Amino acid sequence: MDVKTGFFYLFSLVLLYAAFRVITARNPVHAVLHLILAFSQAAGVWLLLKAEFLAITLVLVYLGAVMVLFLFVVMMLDIRIDTVRRGFWRHFPLAAFIGALVAFEMAAVLMTGFRGVEEPKAVAALVNAAGQALPYSNTQALGRLMYTEYLYPVEIAAVILLVAMISAIALTLRQRKDVKATDVPAQVRANAKERMVVVKMPVTQPAQPPVESAAEAPEKKA
Repeated sequence: MDVKTGFFYLFSLVLLYAAFRVITARNPVHAVLHLILAFSQAAGVWLLLKAEFLAITLVLVYLGAVMVLFLFVVMMLDIRIDTVRRGFWRHFPLAAFIGALVAFEMAAVLMTGFRGVEEPKAVAALVNAAGQALPYSNTQALGRLMYTEYLYPVEIAAVILLVAMISAIALTLRQRKDVKATDVPAQVRANAKERMVVVKMPVTQPAQPPVESAAEAPEKKA
């Protein structure tokens, strides 16, 4: 067994363990951390398959953005495990049926193989003007294909994502009434007369007679 095969088995074993812990962990934070571990091992498998673009996309998009966001959301929501597991046995038969169906379909595909599908042919090497073969990069080929032949679909997808982001911000941005916020325009419009009011008072005031307490009053009468 060579080094590449050893790393493949190592990444696969850690990936299976992390995926199993995602669905069996009692703490949601631990489940999210195991899911991050599973994505990192999947990125390693993609690197072994010479799909470095998919691997770096998995690391940057899922590990660097989506999963970190999930982790912060789970930690901020303060999910109560008792309320989450309250209806576990009620939905267990349906979940077990769906899981068994997915496992059966995957086993059927893996055992029968991909019949009628030809193996991918080797990509022809790029040749420069001098006739020398250039190193091939699937990331460069994918980028060239996305921004030449599929330029308009990429731009449409970018616009849709931008609209979705703005809509999500507009829907969740609500002004709370129980929070005291600073009114910046009112501070800018304020002038010196509105900030301080001068009250005229006399310079000296007559001294007030001392107030006698209730304990001293009977002694004076006696």
